[in-house]
Amino acid sequence: MASDHTGLLLDESRSGHGGAAAHQGLLLDWGGVMTTNLFAAFGAFCATEGVAPDLLREAFRHDEETRDALIAFEEGRMNDDLFASHLAKALGLPHERADGLIDRMMAGATVEPAMVDMVRHARAADVRVAMVSNSWGELRYPAELVAELFDATVVSGHEGFRKPDTRMYRLGAERLGLAPEACVMVDDLPFNLEPAAALGMATVLHHDPEATIGRLQVHLGVPLR
Repeated sequence: MASDHTGLLLDESRSGHGGAAAHQGLLLDWGGVMTTNLFAAFGAFCATEGVAPDLLREAFRHDEETRDALIAFEEGRMNDDLFASHLAKALGLPHERADGLIDRMMAGATVEPAMVDMVRHARAADVRVAMVSNSWGELRYPAELVAELFDATVVSGHEGFRKPDTRMYRLGAERLGLAPEACVMVDDLPFNLEPAAALGMATVLHHDPEATIGRLQVHLGVPLR
């Protein structure tokens, strides 16, 4: 009886509120959505390097030089070595610690199995799925898994612009062959969702897989577990 009731709820949500069709496209950030929490990984990195746990996050937010370097790196205008050099300086680390610094920072952000399973369920239900990601180097994505999971990708380092630029979201929808209004965007940063909402997309602020998957089941109208 419980499973029948769940099925009815899913059927109703597929029609959406007021009889509107459910969303057909899903746009997903990579780091912090398809992976475990990025800021937890950054905190662990800082602890290993012997610096204050919030120092990196605060540098990205409040240090203009570090912020400009991050933007240039994500847009593909700065290479790994130069970006790592900027970060080492911002963290007060000796220059030699810049070697391999980015990979050490990202090591704690691992692929989130529940989100991978969710995407597989979505694809099986004919939902079109795109990755819309601000990149820290295109080679840092697991290429085979990305090719399996996504119908399309929008990667900032390849495009030359980054979220929250509206073009990132437009391209995601366009490459899925859908209007923005037919898509749901998931990101772990609220300011990256505001432009998507302005385009008419539904948005989900990601904190943990279970909550996100529950909300996406309503938006997409299909079982995702």
